[in-house]
Amino acid sequence: MSELHSVIKAAVSSEKAIAYMERYNTLIFIVDLKATKHDVKRAVEELFGVKVLKVRTVITPKGEKKAYVRLTQEYKASDVATKLGMV
Repeated sequence: MSELHSVIKAAVSSEKAIAYMERYNTLIFIVDLKATKHDVKRAVEELFGVKVLKVRTVITPKGEKKAYVRLTQEYKASDVATKLGMV
């Protein structure tokens, strides 16, 4: 279980992240630079008990890796965000 926690470093709770959550059912996380999309998907599914539809990643100018994690329709990103204390 500790390897799953090392994949996801932090949840992003900016205005943009909240808008993505409401509009696209997507959560944004800062993840380990070496983590693959598959690693991120598995970690989110196991840690939060949801199904992931799609993962997109981007390296920020700061050198961090951001993962945009879109959930399937039967799960709400806002529910996960509430568990995380973001909302």
